[in-house]
Amino acid sequence: MFRFHSIKDYHAALIAEQVTCIQATNYYLDQIKINQNLNTFLEVFTEEALERAKTLDAARASGNRLGKLHGVIVGIKDVLCYKDHKVSAASKILEHYIAVYSATAIQLLLDEGAIIIGRQNCDEFAMGSSNENSAYGPVKNALDIERVPGGSSGGSAVSVQANLCMISIGSDTGGSVRQPADFCGVIGLKPTYGRISRYGLIAYASSFDQIGIFSKSVEDAALVLEVIAGEDTFDSTVSSQKVPAYSQEIKSMEVPKKVAYFKETLAHTGLDAEMKAQIINYLDQLKKEGFTVEAIDFSLLSYLVPTYYVLTTAEASSNLSRFDGIKFGHRTKDTLEELTELYKKSRTEGFGEEVQRRILLGTFVLSAGYFEAYFTKAQQVRKKLVDLTQSLFANYSILISPTVPTPAFKLGTNNQSPTEMFLADIYTVYANLVGIPAISIPLFKHSNKMPFGLQIMSAAYNETGLFSFAAKMMELKAKESVLD
Repeated sequence: MFRFHSIKDYHAALIAEQVTCIQATNYYLDQIKINQNLNTFLEVFTEEALERAKTLDAARASGNRLGKLHGVIVGIKDVLCYKDHKVSAASKILEHYIAVYSATAIQLLLDEGAIIIGRQNCDEFAMGSSNENSAYGPVKNALDIERVPGGSSGGSAVSVQANLCMISIGSDTGGSVRQPADFCGVIGLKPTYGRISRYGLIAYASSFDQIGIFSKSVEDAALVLEVIAGEDTFDSTVSSQKVPAYSQEIKSMEVPKKVAYFKETLAHTGLDAEMKAQIINYLDQLKKEGFTVEAIDFSLLSYLVPTYYVLTTAEASSNLSRFDGIKFGHRTKDTLEELTELYKKSRTEGFGEEVQRRILLGTFVLSAGYFEAYFTKAQQVRKKLVDLTQSLFANYSILISPTVPTPAFKLGTNNQSPTEMFLADIYTVYANLVGIPAISIPLFKHSNKMPFGLQIMSAAYNETGLFSFAAKMMELKAKESVLD
């Protein structure tokens, strides 16, 4: 039976003729059918995936160069455009919309031989922390179907967790890759803002959004980033910095040794006591391994979530105004004489409750009389955070924190309290506010048998150092597991 360990091992098996792309594709298609109850995929590209696998097998047999992602089975979050395929942002308002072009990241995957197997369920317009806000029903955590997978990229996280694909591509606006990765026990990477082109990504909050990667190993995440990062004439915010050969450099780079953590992240009353104890014990182990681990003050922790939600909802209010039922998207079937009423009715029917809440909040903070009190103040806090971050990484190589305050919670637990749901993002929004790269790695297990991880952050564009440190942490954990 086909087994996937890493892209490197998979390619070795392909070259040795131990497996074919068709066999690998059929394996994942079968797994998707078996696990339909998890509600991870909104659409599976069965025939297309098999045809592409056949073409790749023929190309390999002819001695053609193997792309870096030759035959790798990839799932994509339903916010990324893939030409001639539906993309709905898990919303009724875009239920029948078909992309007229491919996102740059998607095209780069295809150029290196990836097989896109389907589009994955998520919170509507990437707004949520539990994947319960999808217009097509919640995604379920494969380790416990009564628990959430995290959000907004829950379908992408569970697909890697449950072996429904090798790699998933998601988006991360305030933790939407790292938080579900933590809940599902997989790797979740958010690169530096601007490291990957956002062209073809349906926008939630443009100055926060970043395409991210789910994988089962740090090395695979590094290789995928190496493929999809880089300049793009279609995105004026993308970085022009050269893309390192991450998959090679992390093997030779010296592991960063100077580590910091914010005292307040571990002292926060919302952090699960058992998680706190395990993380503190882990920090002590790092010191014994020769790492310098220092606690630093961070007085702005309580400002992170309010600042994030003021700014992101303001941007969402603007970005989502284009979905009006006139140019494209859902239009009400009611006969209305006034254009304004047509807009209102179409958008009310098309947008879910959480999306409506955030549009209204964003419109409020941008309104006359409140702009200075909310939006301007939030921008000022953001500037303070950026300055603090630059100062921090002048003295330290790595910043670590919990990824989430609690393990995956039960479905429906936080649905009646938007504030409680928002607080699930308390540790992840920082990296988006300041634009630095962050990765969640699965290191721990709670007494309730659910996994939880550690969030690792580094200076902007230092993904190589981030990968190097994360790989070392995974290596140490593997040694510890062998000894146990």
